[in-house]
Parts: sequence; C-alpha cells; structure tokens
Amino acid sequence: MTAGIEILNNVAPQHKAILSNDALEFVAKIHRTFNKARKHLLQERQQRQKDLDEGRIRLDFRPETQHIRQNKSWICAPPAPGLRDRRVEITGPTERKMVINALNSGSKTFMADFEDSNSPTWHNMVDGQLNLHDAIRRQIDFTDEKSGKSYKLSPNPAVLIVRPRGWHLDETRVLIDGEPVSGGLFDFALYFYHNAKEYINRGFGPYFYLPKMESYLEARLWNDVFNFAQDSLDIPRGTIRGTVLIETIFAVFEMDEILYELRNHSSGLNCGRWDYIFSFIKAQRANKSSVLPNRSDVTMSVPFMDAYVRLLIQTCHGRQVAAMGGMSAQIPIKNDTKANDAAMSKVKNDKLREVTAGHDGTWVAHPALVKIALDIFNDKMLGPNQYHIRREEVQVSAADLLNTNVPGEITDAGVHENASAALAYCSAWISGNGCVPINNLMEDAATAEIARVQLWSWAKYSAKTNSGKVVSAAFVDQVLKEEGKHIKGASETNVNKSIEYLSNQVNSKWPSDFLTSDLISLLDSGRKSAL
Repeated sequence: MTAGIEILNNVAPQHKAILSNDALEFVAKIHRTFNKARKHLLQERQQRQKDLDEGRIRLDFRPETQHIRQNKSWICAPPAPGLRDRRVEITGPTERKMVINALNSGSKTFMADFEDSNSPTWHNMVDGQLNLHDAIRRQIDFTDEKSGKSYKLSPNPAVLIVRPRGWHLDETRVLIDGEPVSGGLFDFALYFYHNAKEYINRGFGPYFYLPKMESYLEARLWNDVFNFAQDSLDIPRGTIRGTVLIETIFAVFEMDEILYELRNHSSGLNCGRWDYIFSFIKAQRANKSSVLPNRSDVTMSVPFMDAYVRLLIQTCHGRQVAAMGGMSAQIPIKNDTKANDAAMSKVKNDKLREVTAGHDGTWVAHPALVKIALDIFNDKMLGPNQYHIRREEVQVSAADLLNTNVPGEITDAGVHENASAALAYCSAWISGNGCVPINNLMEDAATAEIARVQLWSWAKYSAKTNSGKVVSAAFVDQVLKEEGKHIKGASETNVNKSIEYLSNQVNSKWPSDFLTSDLISLLDSGRKSAL
C-alpha cells in the first residue's frame, strides 16, 4: 500500500485492480490538494445556517455577484459529445444488472449513482466502480443465479454520466494521512483515473452530475478539481462536463454564479426537486412559515416550486446549457391495470409540463418509463434541445422563491405516510439498499429526507392535522412504532434502529443535516483491520 493510505476494509480479489496503488495515489493527490478547502466550505455551510437561524442573514441573491448575473455576454462551453440531446435520462445505482438495464433502456444518457439511490456499503462503492469500468469497455455482463437469465450490453448503450457523493460525505473506510477521504473526491478520482481516456477514445468523455451544492464557491472547488485532474492525466482542460443539481435553497439564488464558475466544464443544471423541498424546509427551520402541508400536496405547481423551475430554465438557456427536468419515480404496477394506468398518466402529465415549460430533458427511475417520456419529448421538442427558448419574460424574485403559500393540509394519514416512508427507506439503506420501491415509487434518500424534516417541523411547531390533532413529538413516536410493525423486507433490528434514529430527530432542537451522514456508522459494522 502506498505511504499514508490506509484501507480499513478487506479488498476482494476482483476489486484489487480498481484499488491499485497508482489509482489510490491519484486519489491521495487530489485529497491532499483539495480536502482543506472542502472542509472550510463545509464550515461555511454551518455558519450560514447558524446565521439564518439567528436572523442575521436572509435568503436572497448575493449583491457582491450581481455583476455576473447581469452580464449577459458570457456563455458556457458547448455541449460535449453525446450531451447535445439529453431528452430522457435514466438514473439508478451502480449495481451490475441495473447498470446493464439502464444502459440498454433506450434513454439518451444514464446517470450512474454513487449518491442518493445508493447505500454506500464498501462493496457497493468499489463494485460500482468495477461495473462502470467494465461498462465503458463494453465487457459487462451478468447472469442471475436464481432465474438463469443473462444480461448483456446492447450495441448502442446510453451515454454514461456519473454522480459522486456530495461534499459533505466522507469515505470512512479509506484514510489518507490519518483522515477520511472525501466521498465525492474518492468516487470522482477512481472513476476519472480508470475511465477518462478510455471513454474519450470511444467518442465521449468523463461526465458528472454534481449533487448537494450550496454555493458558487463549492462549484469553484469542483472546477479546480476538474482542472487538476485533467492536468494530472494530460487531458485537455474543458474535456470534463458537470451538470449541477439545484437541490438546495441556497444554490437557487446562485445559479448564474455556479454556471460561471464551471463555465468551461458546465453541461447545465437539473431540478433536483425532491431534495429541493427537503432543503427548503430544513434551511428555514427557525421560521414557522416553513411548515408545509402533506408531502403529496407539495407539487411542482405550488408557487415556490414553479418559481424555481422558471428561473432555472431561464438561467440555463441564457448561458446556452441544458435545463434538465426532475425525476418521475413511478414504477409499473403489476396485476392492477387501473392503478398502473393512473400512475403512467401522472408520468405523462409531468413530462408534458416539463417539455412545455422549456426543459431540455427529464429523469426517469425505471426502464419502463423511458418510452413514455421519449414519446412526449419527441412530440414536443423537435430539435436536440430547447436552448433557444430563452424565457426572457420570466421575472422571479426572492419572495417568489420563498413563497410558502402552498394549498393543502396536514392529515393523520400524511403523518403516517411520512413515518412509513422514512422508516422503510432508512431500514433498507442500513441493510445496504439505497434504491427502494415504496408505494409503487422507486424512492431514494430525498423522499426519506422530506419525510424526516416534515415530521420534525410538524412536531417542532405543534402543527394540527385537519382532524384537530396536535402533531407532537410523542404522537410521532407513537406513529413510528405503529408503522414499524408494517415495514417489509428489512430485519427487525434495522427497523428498530430506524425508529430510534427518527425518534431522536423529531425530539431534537434542530434536524441534522443529512440522514446519509447520520446512518453511515450503521453500515459495514464488521470492519476489518487495516491492511
């Protein structure tokens, strides 16, 4: 092992090439160069939240970067090979069979996810890298041991985009000079080291989705990482592309600035809408007006979500990059034609709303939805994208982005649904599964996060249901215990751990930042000694 690098879990024989000395040295080089800046930015996040809680600042556009927003002359780099037309993107974890199915789905691109739809067990993280390595070289296959069915790559697979973990997550099983490496830098560096040149030679390039961004300075750090990585491997600067997920309330006020920082590497912005709702509530946790009705009532048509979408499209198209729509999480409902038809109708309406608004593409979570989304976009979007639709008439203010006038109500059923969804997801996540079917939706961490902070906010501010019941922490605890009896597919131990975790959250002064940070200690409990 290279000096200063420790791996705290055993490395399976098939993973040794991924975790080669040269690859780990590249990870360490990036870590040593950028981890100090990353940690400083994470401290800045904490301070900004504290200032917001205590009323010293308010959410608004930054006056010091007004010149960047107002200067209409700068644009981002042109689309990289394979990214000009992104009308349908499928997303999912990096499990081998799922990678093959996603690449074969008929979508334009596949976002291979090391983040919210992935439970970061050691096996999942390293095996995912192996699967992407094999997929790029078109040597990936899989045989299901139970059914005997074989899976192979089609002749024209989707273009691969990789989502590493966000800045806040550590890869705790890898230490560099005694400290955990950044999860995002670990994911990025391994993938880039092994695959960048190979994928360029195949006519594409190293493309990424960048999650959980909270400021333009965080985008600047990614841009610095991109330049350093490209220089290190003698790849021309500007080869990498990164699409930023706008999934925090802080980032929505800095979209122009984020694009500006990444302008030589940007491939646009994406409406990470479920995490955005989570962030909307969490960031404004000290403000009672952030209490929202049932999760099902917070749709894309409510004022603050509509403003967010309109501003994102206008911002992206003004800078000549993609404005990607959000996730449709529906999955086919077998043996119930009526329910399935209703679910697919929701998908169609959602995609029609997006393409009509001016989005350049959209996300789906299941291969069966690809054709539905493609049909809508093919009918309404005749060119490869809609960059020409500038939406110059759009005027969105800070007040619009913070408008909490959301029609709806809190119901007893809504409390139970949030408790059930959060429990089901957390229980699956600590069991090693981050992509979980719940009530005929393929859910990732974002759904559990909305459910968690809604339960907290309802209890914190003693919200009342439409039946007049006060949602106290004690009431939520009772509901968690009731719903815990009905969770399927997870051990009783993991369900009980999830109940304890969510109860602690609801009874805390403030909700914690991310459940994925909180629950990581429950993964890989059988850790091996350092190699």
